Amino acid sequence: MATVKAVRGTRDLLPPETELWNLIEATARQVFARYNFGEIRTPIFEDTGLFARSVGEETDIVSKEMYTWEDRARAQSEKTQSLTLRPENTAGVVRAYIEHGLGESGQLQKLYYVGPQFRRERPQKGRYRQFWQIGAEVIGPPSSGSESPLRDAEVLEMLATLLQELEITGWTLELNSVGSAADRAKYSDVLRAALVDVAPKMCGDCQRRAVTNPLRVLDCKVPEDQPIIESLPKIGDSLGKDSKDHFAQVTAALDAAGVPYKLNRRLVRGLDYYTRTTFEFTHGGLGAQNALLGGGRYDGLSEAIGGPKAPGIGFAIGLDRLVLTLQALESTQAPAPAAKADAYIASLGESLNAAALVLARELRRAGLRVELGDGSFRLKKSFEAADKIARRIVILGEDEHQSGILTVKDFTTGTQTKVPRAELAAYLARPAGE
Repeated sequence: MATVKAVRGTRDLLPPETELWNLIEATARQVFARYNFGEIRTPIFEDTGLFARSVGEETDIVSKEMYTWEDRARAQSEKTQSLTLRPENTAGVVRAYIEHGLGESGQLQKLYYVGPQFRRERPQKGRYRQFWQIGAEVIGPPSSGSESPLRDAEVLEMLATLLQELEITGWTLELNSVGSAADRAKYSDVLRAALVDVAPKMCGDCQRRAVTNPLRVLDCKVPEDQPIIESLPKIGDSLGKDSKDHFAQVTAALDAAGVPYKLNRRLVRGLDYYTRTTFEFTHGGLGAQNALLGGGRYDGLSEAIGGPKAPGIGFAIGLDRLVLTLQALESTQAPAPAAKADAYIASLGESLNAAALVLARELRRAGLRVELGDGSFRLKKSFEAADKIARRIVILGEDEHQSGILTVKDFTTGTQTKVPRAELAAYLARPAGE
């Protein structure tokens, strides 16, 4: 019988790698809290129409990459519903903002999320069909200041802070403005006209996008197409005065805060809902697919899915890529030893297993990391197991159980000590060797 394996494009995350994932998530939560963000958790699947109306029917995500199915009706009176595993989370957050009337407070809503997304694309390094994102959205009625360039700059400064606290260096913030919805439509027409003669010389995807979604041509990574793309009209030439002023205020605030950036007039982001500020943080350690995270402003998204006017800006961090970057940076340094348990409890005989569990419970409630052995093990086997995963071994024999004086061996120094049970937690909390 063939072995069942993980589906192509998915993977299992195992210890100790998951410790790095938890570190990243914990750091993000701490940083977001300082900027007054709260967590939101939306369903993993949504009505398919949500993504068609927000992301755009002509985008690759909607036209080729979504996992969609017809949900069966449970009764004759019910209609079937087309459902889709979320390919991104901004649309779901904005849907929740509308559904729960979050804008009725008149306050700015600052929301973050952590979770998996799903796209059926070709798996490659750092890109999976089930992939994890950390993201955040700042959204609210115009009266809340949600349209302010300061919101854009604050989000970008927060991301620079997060990367700094994760000790990720060597990143580049690429920045552009795609203007208002009217500016973007104007530029699409200009770009479509400019592509008429040159698109036949480009890759198949660009030839298709030149007709359906010309801005996506600028996202092309095919080396042979780059000279043509460089010769195309720049979106900056199609921006209105309001859009130019908005972008100038964003860059001025970043300059004041000391956040470095690089203007990239080709940066457009592929989703239809983006307006004005767009950005990507890139890192050379990721190769050709070098984007760590990206996002932008989406001032018309709420209206596009039936909600009130609610300008917003957000981003998504590819957690898989962030992990790869941290691992690449760590590979240039001496590898850190795997974290060991504070103690391994070795009971001498199965009759003492219950007492060992009680002792482990006490120590764990004191905040210690404890591994529990088994009384069926010979003492030599317990020592061998403990030496691999713990800093110290606590021996619980009949004498120790009756007297309340535990035998503790420190693997760093090789010393063996008698410790009263009331003092055991404090003793084990000390660094090994002391």
